[in-house]
Amino acid sequence: MQQLTFQEPGRLEWIDVPAPRLASDEGALVRPLVVTTCDLDHMIVTGRVPLPGPFPLGHEFVAEVVEIGDAVTSVRPGARVVVPFQISCGRCGRCRKGRTSSCENAPVRAAYGLGPIGGLQWGGALSDLVLVPFADAMLQPLPPGVAPTAVASASDNLCDAWRTVAPYLAEEPGADVLVVGGGAVSISLYAVAVARALGAGRVVYLDVDPARGAIAERLGAEVQIGPHPGRAGEFAITVDASADPDGLACALRSVTPYGICTSVGIYYTDTAVPLLEMYGRGVRFVTGRVDARAHLPHVLELVASGRLDPTPVTTARVSWDDAIDGLLHGGAKPVIVRDGAQ
Repeated sequence: MQQLTFQEPGRLEWIDVPAPRLASDEGALVRPLVVTTCDLDHMIVTGRVPLPGPFPLGHEFVAEVVEIGDAVTSVRPGARVVVPFQISCGRCGRCRKGRTSSCENAPVRAAYGLGPIGGLQWGGALSDLVLVPFADAMLQPLPPGVAPTAVASASDNLCDAWRTVAPYLAEEPGADVLVVGGGAVSISLYAVAVARALGAGRVVYLDVDPARGAIAERLGAEVQIGPHPGRAGEFAITVDASADPDGLACALRSVTPYGICTSVGIYYTDTAVPLLEMYGRGVRFVTGRVDARAHLPHVLELVASGRLDPTPVTTARVSWDDAIDGLLHGGAKPVIVRDGAQ
């Protein structure tokens, strides 16, 4: 079968590899239909995150079930499904608590399409077939009426955005939200869209890039373009998607007493934080990988209801045959569509 392989920054290749086979009666084989890039993918392809190749690429996707093991009951061949990017069994202690990013029955950080980070054995979404080892636990049927292109990012980035605001808006309905963008590009914009969909009060978006600011404005945010201020006001909920120490400090200093800041930016060096100010305000701080499978049903329900439209974040729609060009030149969030996928 064909698999798109990351070789080095700026160089991607389709190569022939053996097709995966079912390894147990609880697995499934799926055929990716629509794939998009995670914010981390974009940084890998452009060389901003120096991961060594080669490895199969792609981990945000909607697929068609091709074959199932004898024990699988939740899906049938032909079903369209969203595939969470992390491998999770659904039955271990962590999975039962919703901590699906750290399944006890999968290797540490096991995930599709992330090579040295997630393990080479899982393959990537930009392939003709992908093995899902725990089909009943992992696969989430695509809701009726929802286009695969609208929720390609539900495997990861949409869920990552949802968890930064949704649980806390449930605690404090109508709360004001600050999103500091710039690093995790699509997550920051999806966070704006989710906050608006869930009835946040003010949603303020900070960034240094006017083009991203224009998208945030279309999604309903008040936009401020320029360097990160020391403090942007007071918000019960703040999101750091900047991957910039100044952006993180701004998000932390802008939290109201007993509010919460979630950081989805990845920091590769030790990073200072204003702990004394956080201590004085009782700021809660959350960081770490998203538990994508646990949040996936909530995200799909929000899209299916018509309250959340993720499509303004898409930067290009690209045919499967043009995937390499789309990944290299299609902006931060291209959606790659196989023939026949609507």
